[in-house]
This record gives sequence, C-alpha cells and structure tokens, in this order.
Amino acid sequence: MDWQLEAEKRKESMLKELQELIAIPSVLNTDATADAPFGKEVKRALDWFLDKGRENGYQVKNVDNIAGHLEIGQGEELLGILGHVDVVPTGEGWTKDPFGGVIEDGKLFGRGAIDDKGPTIAAWTALNMVKDAGYEFDKRVRLIIGTDEESGFRCVENYFQKEEMPTMAFAPDADFPIINAEKGIAGLVFSQVFSGKEDQLITFRSGDRTNMVPDLAEATVEGRSADWKPDFEVFANQHGLQTALEESGDAVKLTVHGKAAHAMEPDDGLNAGVMLALFLKDHLTGDGQVFTEFIADKFYGDTRGRALNLQFSDEASGDTTFNAGIMRFKKAQGGTVEVSMRYSISCPFDEKVEAIQVEGFSVNVNSNSHPHYVDADDPFIRTLQDAYEKQTGEKAELLAIGGGTYARVMEKGVAFGMLFPGEKDVAHQLDEFVDIKNLVKATAIYAEAISQLACRKK
Repeated sequence: MDWQLEAEKRKESMLKELQELIAIPSVLNTDATADAPFGKEVKRALDWFLDKGRENGYQVKNVDNIAGHLEIGQGEELLGILGHVDVVPTGEGWTKDPFGGVIEDGKLFGRGAIDDKGPTIAAWTALNMVKDAGYEFDKRVRLIIGTDEESGFRCVENYFQKEEMPTMAFAPDADFPIINAEKGIAGLVFSQVFSGKEDQLITFRSGDRTNMVPDLAEATVEGRSADWKPDFEVFANQHGLQTALEESGDAVKLTVHGKAAHAMEPDDGLNAGVMLALFLKDHLTGDGQVFTEFIADKFYGDTRGRALNLQFSDEASGDTTFNAGIMRFKKAQGGTVEVSMRYSISCPFDEKVEAIQVEGFSVNVNSNSHPHYVDADDPFIRTLQDAYEKQTGEKAELLAIGGGTYARVMEKGVAFGMLFPGEKDVAHQLDEFVDIKNLVKATAIYAEAISQLACRKK
C-alpha cells in the first residue's frame, strides 16, 4: 500500500478537521464543572474527537469527561495511540490568530498545531486510512484522547485506573524517529522564609506553568518613575529587552518581556522573570532583595543547576535541566519559585534533592514523574523503526528527551513523532505551526506502523 499517496488524497479533509479542532480554545480553565473538570472548552475538544469516532463507526467511550477512546479491531492484544487536545496558554505577541488555523506558506498556524492537535489528527487520519483500505485488524487499536497533558497527566492517570493498559503504545507528541527514553520530571518549590525586613518590592509575578519559559514578568515597587526609569532603561538596553514602566500613585510597575519556550530546553527561550529579578536584586533591600537575588543568582545563565549543585548528565539522556517557571512575591508574605527539573535517566534524584541548601528558602518536591525507558531491542521498537525507515528512507535512530509525553505512563510506550530531524520545534511558542508536508508524511508513517503492528498481512 502506498500510504504516502493515500495521505496526500486526504490532505484537504485532514486540514479541515485540524482547523476545526484548533478553533476550540482548549486551555485549562477555571470554569470547571462536574461535567467539565478541566473547563468547558477542554471538554468540547474531547467531545469533538469522540463524536468523530461515532461518525466513523468506532467503539467510543468517555471516561469521566477527562479522557476517552475510539477503538477498532479485535484480539487479546491492544495497541494504544495516545494524543491530547489540551493546549498551553497562548501568551502575547502572536501575528496570527492562535485559534484561527490560518494556512500560509505551507504551514497551518494555531495553538496546538504541533502540540498536540496536529499529530493527533495525523494519527486519527492514519487509523482511518488503514481501516478504509480493508486491512484486517488482529489486535485492537485504541486512539486514546487526553485533556490534561500540559498540566499534570491527571486525565490518563484516572483513565488507566479504570481502563486496560495497552500491550504497547506510542504517543505522537514529540520527535521522530523514536524516543525510547524520557527524563524524569520533578516539580521543586522554593519557599522564602519570611523575615519581616520589608523594602520597596510590593509584588512580583512571572509565569503560569512550570513547563513553559515565562515570556512576561511584572513587578510593582514603591517610588516614582524618576527613581526607577534611568537604571531600568540602561538595563533594558544592555540586555536587548523589551520593557515598560508605568507610574501609579506612589508605586511603579516594571514589565519585562521575554521569549516563551518549552521547559525541556530552557535555553531556547528568554526567561522574563529571571531577567526582571536580575535588575531588581541590585535595587532592593530586605525580603524583596533576598527573593530576587535568589532567582538571579540561581537561574540567570544557568539552566543546568550548577548554582544549586544539582547538575548531572549521562550518555543516555544528556543534561539535567531547570526552568524557573512560576515566580510570585507579595509584600509582608515573601515569595515562592516553582521549578521544573528534568533529570537524566541515571541521576540519583533523591540524593541530589536531599542535599539542597539555600539560605532563606525551604525546598519541597511538589511532584516527581520518574524516568521512562523501553529497551532498544524490543520487537515493538524494531517494528516502529522499520515503519519509519520504509516511509522516509532514513535511518530510525533512538532518542532521549527532557519532555514528558504520555509514553511514560505506559508499561511499554514510546514517543513517535511528529517533529522530523532538523525541524524547528515551535511547541509552546508564539505563532506555533505545523508544516503541512510533514503532517502528510507523518500520517503515512503512522499508517505504516499501525498496519504492521495491528493487522494481518494482506
């Protein structure tokens, strides 16, 4: 079967479906209800997929309105394909409508285009291609749809308390060729020990998610514009920053804009909170100074944990990385810094964390998802390699990442695409897009993999 040709035939309908899905602003929201635990728009995106499954003759199941699946085939073994329809916040500065699905220069733009609505649509299209081609499924195949991948995996954790664990599974939510190793992901919370030594800092706020490099930071300080403007402008020019200063009564609001990026590689972004703290630490005294100095000294120019003595690297998965993703301070209360730590496969996590000592701060492990690994010689891995190589003509190297995909909740799961080698990663960034040619190519790869893994040879 020429899966590339079949994918080309379905390109227009696939793009139309992707535009429909992107039009749903499925960001985790506070408008949660019993019927929509993560928000009405997130639930609407889940319903969109389940309705598509019913329309196309799949067995459909909604699990507590936070996950669901579309199933086809028969047999004892179960192939899982795990995608998610929730997306991170858009941030400021888009040049395209983040929920418009605009097509321009061979790209489709929108939040979720590459993470993870586009890849999930590719897998969905591929599954339909195999079904419509008349292949006989000798395994069951489930396209499992999650709604909380970006905020803690609560959807799939709940799902697998009630539903069958797949025999094997892949998540189209990272890079090609195949990711068989994922770093551990821990959430560290540094809480300031409030001393009562107040100073000019009234509030400090940056970031909403630990898995994103914050692109905006705001601080309110006591004083007048003339007290802050000269030094702030010099600092902005030195570092090439976009900033703003606004006076209101006896206070001044300082704003710094950075560049968003995924927390698995903080160096791809510019942390606005860290930069604002770098400026403030030399202009404050008391608790505000301690708070901003901690951020600047531990995270400016250091995403590898050297300043915290947490650095670690191994051959299998590379460096341990750190992203200060959420920073908060209130006068007369103190501050907190929430950090995403992506630690190497062989990192002695407990030993490292227990040794942390930061004067003026306590540290707690808020969450910890252990590293995940599937042996390179597993027949499942080899079949995926064969599918990739057959459709691309390129060698299917095995990879390790600092990101966390649904693969890590599987007993035997990997991340399989759909970002191709050398392709720019725009997940979590402004003007996120999916390359349409690569979307079609990925669909062909997924169809090849599904037909090899779950069907009798024709």
